[in-house]
Amino acid sequence: MSATPRRKSLSAFDAAVSSVVSGAELTVDEAEVLLGARGDDLKELLDLASASRDAGLASDKRPGIITYSRKIFIPLTTLCRDRCHYCVFVETPNQLAKMNKPSYMSAEQVLAVARQGAALGCKEALLTLGDRPEDRWPDARAWLTANGYTSTLEYVGAMAALITRETGMLAHLNPGVMSLDELRTLRPVAPSMGMMLETTSRRLFEEPGGVHYGSPDKDPAVRMRTIEDAGIARIPFTTGILVGIGETAADRAESLVALRDLQAKYGHIQEVIVQNFRAKSMTAMQNAADATWWDYISAVAVARLVMGSAMRIQVPPNLSDVEELGMLVRAGIDDWGGVSPLTADHVNPERPWPNLDNLAVRTADLGFSLRERLTAHPGYLAKADKWLDPAIVPATMALADPASFLARVQIDGTTTRPQARPDLSQAESAGPREPDGTPLRAGRSSSSQIRSLVARAADDPSSLDNGEWVALLEATGDDLDVLALTADSVRRYTVGEAVSIVVNRNVSSSAYRTVPCGDPGTYNSDELVQIALDAWELGATELCVQGLLPADEDPKGYVQIARAIKSAVPRMHLHAFRPQDINDLATRGGLGLSGALGALREAGVDTVPGTGVKVLSERVRRLVAPEDLDTDEWVEIISAAHRLGLRSSSVMFYGHIESAEERVAHLRALMRIQSQTGGFTEFVPIPLPGHGNPLVPSRAPLDEHRAMFAVSRLMLSGVIPHIQVAWTRLGIDGAKAMLRCGGDDLGGTLLDGRVLPAVGAESGLTLPLADARRLAHQMFRSFRQRLTDYREPDADRKAS
Repeated sequence: MSATPRRKSLSAFDAAVSSVVSGAELTVDEAEVLLGARGDDLKELLDLASASRDAGLASDKRPGIITYSRKIFIPLTTLCRDRCHYCVFVETPNQLAKMNKPSYMSAEQVLAVARQGAALGCKEALLTLGDRPEDRWPDARAWLTANGYTSTLEYVGAMAALITRETGMLAHLNPGVMSLDELRTLRPVAPSMGMMLETTSRRLFEEPGGVHYGSPDKDPAVRMRTIEDAGIARIPFTTGILVGIGETAADRAESLVALRDLQAKYGHIQEVIVQNFRAKSMTAMQNAADATWWDYISAVAVARLVMGSAMRIQVPPNLSDVEELGMLVRAGIDDWGGVSPLTADHVNPERPWPNLDNLAVRTADLGFSLRERLTAHPGYLAKADKWLDPAIVPATMALADPASFLARVQIDGTTTRPQARPDLSQAESAGPREPDGTPLRAGRSSSSQIRSLVARAADDPSSLDNGEWVALLEATGDDLDVLALTADSVRRYTVGEAVSIVVNRNVSSSAYRTVPCGDPGTYNSDELVQIALDAWELGATELCVQGLLPADEDPKGYVQIARAIKSAVPRMHLHAFRPQDINDLATRGGLGLSGALGALREAGVDTVPGTGVKVLSERVRRLVAPEDLDTDEWVEIISAAHRLGLRSSSVMFYGHIESAEERVAHLRALMRIQSQTGGFTEFVPIPLPGHGNPLVPSRAPLDEHRAMFAVSRLMLSGVIPHIQVAWTRLGIDGAKAMLRCGGDDLGGTLLDGRVLPAVGAESGLTLPLADARRLAHQMFRSFRQRLTDYREPDADRKAS
């Protein structure tokens, strides 16, 4: 009885495949059949999609190229009139007030992020925001009125023009549903715009419990109208579908065919995004299952076949694991979308962007070259007279390669940095005005010299000299409050709102013994295996191991420790061995530096702690920690580790005999290393126990820490992304305060474990995951369990 339906399924699949092979347009029914392909049928579907993509790239004379846009994400406002059941981006005025967060980003805040992005070579400024918040929230209307705007969309236009004029970056506008007149009004300030269709399902919009119920801007007919109006207005437009929000396969097929029909009529859809749903905590859909992998892969492949070889099919690389990218390429994608070296994905804050160098390597491994494009795709730039407003053409073409219309690159192959466009008319930046009627001058100086420095530090940290950073480190009173608030704002609009932590356990390698000695404060290889297995059972994803082996222990013990842990728990991330420990293996073990690093990596070390240094000053080292490595040796070893692919944390132990100038010099040294290796994942300012000597004697101890964290965030913004709070030294209340001064990470939970808990550094101090989550929620911040390298844990390692 089961054979008959199978034959019918094969017949329907074969008929749909015949349509693809013949070049006929797929019908909704045929697309639905293909979406259900599994097994050998799915393999055939993927082959067809790959071939279609390859034919399109060859026709465009860029075979083997997958593109991306180097961007920043500007969350202009998180207020919205809609109530989507899966969204963590949107906040209410009450939530904003509790977080001391403004209703809208100010012009100064927008430019602070934009200028940092431009310095990193970003060319796209993605302006994303909630739909028409002033229609629902009086606070939004009041802010707009107070700042001289009649609508959120007017403010969007003003900020887009300001970004291009002041930085040369190009805005990609994603403000939601717009009318034809509104689209035309914004066209002069942006070469492209976008809005996800998501789905044509009316059921999800009309029925209580549907993800779009109660959200007027998610009416499929309204969204289709906006996409069509963008075609009438001749705007290069990005749209797409969302997979796994409760829609059926038939809904997906209908959505794709509807987009194809609009494209056939107007030709303005430059790319179709196929995005997989990821459940978010603190949403109505937090317990919903993510889109299944096979549903997602088949949707990508069918999108390629429905839209045709000429369409750019995009998937967000941060919403899939790196191991899954190969299958997405096989399914016919040719674009990774926008990827930021500076800002978080504020819509999916739990999913960090891939490192661009790593993405290029992975793309090459899959047989393609990664090339940077602009926010408008090459085919539209080649016909700029049709698709771009004349006002935005000069700024756009300044960044475009004149032959390929991809992003312009330098002779040495590096990305071109955008430059300010003072030639653009001030009239393009309608919006708030100075008292004399001229446009608002973002970054205007305060009457206070310190506050002027704070504004510059947020806007262009590279413009401050050492003495000016010292002045900020020594800020007091109201000036310190402004410094802290500004640092928190920079944190918010770059790395995002999430407070993160890794589930880990510490183990001191100083307690390792090759031969058991009976001391309860020591362990051997067999006991280390039990420690690792126990930590894994308790939910840990990281073991942090550091400390010099005793002089009478064979230095090969470092390698034995790594092998024991990795043999017991291969998936455990091993964060192990400071530069001082590595030097011990290199010298006493006779391996030399490169040999020691190679042996540790081969044994299973994944990353290294950047500890073993207080302040990178020989004067300080000799007086405070003469047993530490010379500072030059520390720099040499950590840099060598980075070059070998072993990333690390970075630290500063402060509050002892060091001067403010030495703190600044330390941060400068870390920045130099980072510019050469890119190996630091975070910076951890740590008060040195037993000291507590203030830079400014009149300041309260908490203010000493606030100044240190705020300056760290501002000075390292765009260089080292994460500022970690040492909660073991500052306490929970102190940690909360630092999370309001630029901090975004709590380090590790520091599980004691059930096996030999005393052999871990800082044993007896633990921050359970539930307590860390509660801390974040008390601050009205989202919470994120992370891995050591800030990626997302696998599903089986995530705590519920």
